[in-house]
Amino acid sequence: MQKTISPVDGSVYCEREHATDAAVDAALTRARRAQQVWRFKPVVDRARICHAFCEYFEADTREIATELTWQMGRPIRYAPNEVRGTLERARHMIASAAESLADLDAGPKEGLRRFVRREPLGVVLTVAAWNYPYLIAVNSVIPALMAGNAVLLKHSAQTPLCAERFDNCLRAAGLPDGLFQALHLSHQQTTRIISDPRVDFVAFTGSVDGGHAVQRAVAERFIGVGLELGGCDPAYVREDADLPHAIENLVDGAFFNSGQSCCGIQRIYVHKKVHDKFVAGAVELTRRYVLGNPTDPETTLGPVVRTAAARQIRAQIAASIAAGARAAIDEREFRASDPATPYLAPQILLDVDHSMPVMREEIFGPVAGIMAVAGDDEAVGLMNDSAFGLTAAVWTSDPEAALAIGARIETGTWFMNRCDYLDPALAWVGVKDSGRGCTLSRVGYEHLTRPKSYHLRLKT
Repeated sequence: MQKTISPVDGSVYCEREHATDAAVDAALTRARRAQQVWRFKPVVDRARICHAFCEYFEADTREIATELTWQMGRPIRYAPNEVRGTLERARHMIASAAESLADLDAGPKEGLRRFVRREPLGVVLTVAAWNYPYLIAVNSVIPALMAGNAVLLKHSAQTPLCAERFDNCLRAAGLPDGLFQALHLSHQQTTRIISDPRVDFVAFTGSVDGGHAVQRAVAERFIGVGLELGGCDPAYVREDADLPHAIENLVDGAFFNSGQSCCGIQRIYVHKKVHDKFVAGAVELTRRYVLGNPTDPETTLGPVVRTAAARQIRAQIAASIAAGARAAIDEREFRASDPATPYLAPQILLDVDHSMPVMREEIFGPVAGIMAVAGDDEAVGLMNDSAFGLTAAVWTSDPEAALAIGARIETGTWFMNRCDYLDPALAWVGVKDSGRGCTLSRVGYEHLTRPKSYHLRLKT
């Protein structure tokens, strides 16, 4: 039995029994059998069903948003945005599937026909995290189905209803039985499924430790693994930046979703000539957040996912302060902040350096460190001085400078004048401890298929 404790008020929001081992075995068999038929369905037929899924999903926006708020604490004023983002990604991947999955012609050669065809892998296991439960899952679920695979979705115990929403909407859309199945599983069951020969690919989103566990589980098998792991994402504000725009974007990039985003901004490097103005603006804007019950439409900052997480975040803040950082925000300014609950005030740390947790560790909460730099070279060195590499961003009025700096940054996505965003037309990928593999864009389809070469001699 798994219980979902709502961060809103500490109540048990829902309970689910773990699937029995017999049910798991049956699900794998159904998926394998269904995929053998689905793989031969034309892409246009798969698209019709996936488009219908989008329609049913969109019709459930109000209920999905409410469930999301209660399961993981995002303010209700923002929760519907996840539905819109999920639909944007799903519809883009559906629309691009025909071109992305088309045969690759090897060119003319007398008496021969030669091409590479992308074939589905088989059964894809998606293990999704709770912080963006729909956006994370859709990155692999819809492309996997469009590519001709079957999908098993194991969602976080914090957001089990999200898996069930996917299941309900895909069933309503007419997806054949067995092609998508939501399973409530223990960690031990998940590990066993990853090792099962009926699973052909694992798409995992979670912690670095979790990524290592997945790698160990597949160590004896030759299957693909997609890992989206942690982040401690940096941003650099150059002297020529539009400062008000940078302040607005970076404060939002640090504190949206209570800082619980693998690609949220945590390290901010600001040119020393504009550092003080940036800090003053960022602190003033941060103080405007309304921390409180996320079901209240006036709330702009909800709780973190659980009290234990808040304790860990406070410990990382305290360790940074003990190492010499200075807190710009007095937690008492936010009356709802309470060490005995998941309600945690946002924090900006100043006078930071790379000996401190705020600039080295992933802090999955509303915390950012701001550090002055002398120029581009120092900023590049500090941005790369990290075990992580998911996204990085620069604020500047010079696109050529942005491109030149970006070429030197060890990251999966490089932004100019924006952050904390995922464009489904671009590959979503991390380097270093931020993971491996790729989702979204036409490149993402390459990870959900295998190339098969056809070499036909037409004349003998």
